[in-house]
Amino acid sequence: MIPLSWYLILAAAMVCIGLFGVIARRNAIAMLLSVELILNAVNINLLAFWRYVDVVHAAGQVFVVMVITAAAAEVAVGLAIIIAVYRKQKTIVTDDVSDLKG
Repeated sequence: MIPLSWYLILAAAMVCIGLFGVIARRNAIAMLLSVELILNAVNINLLAFWRYVDVVHAAGQVFVVMVITAAAAEVAVGLAIIIAVYRKQKTIVTDDVSDLKG
């Protein structure tokens, strides 16, 4: 059986990589993927604690499904905004996009 600390270390590494991607990247799609990486780290934490601290039988799984649903909605809205900005300004580099009024 894998110890809980390994899952937490993996999730912490994923959060660090995701935060670096959000801070260092200038491409909006890469930033969106980095946010998704952070949400997957949250899912790993939820499932690890659900597995090792089994207080309520399905609470961890229910929260993971809620996070996945929120992540799917975030991707849909984020991609729609990115496509709209690209159509208007012909770039998705966040430094170049200064005003949405056009």
